[in-house]
Amino acid sequence: MALVWPDKDPDEILDYQVDWTGRLDGDTIATSTWILPTGITQNSVDQSTTHTTIWLSGGVDGKTYEVTNRITTAGGRTYDQSIDIRIISK
Repeated sequence: MALVWPDKDPDEILDYQVDWTGRLDGDTIATSTWILPTGITQNSVDQSTTHTTIWLSGGVDGKTYEVTNRITTAGGRTYDQSIDIRIISK
């Protein structure tokens, strides 16, 4: 099931975060990658042992994009979280 982030204007560059604490069960994030569809751009990323953050720009007004964060934990588990983000001119 995809989470939903707040709407973004196509001209904005905004940061969005995933809190993995509830799924980690004491484990920690070792690596994080982001899978984005064409039309929305990853500007930068960051991570801690429990959270991941992506800065996004672009997008087409009126379109909803599904962005997926894939993490690998120190314990060797792999998790995916998909998030929907709607682009709306403000």
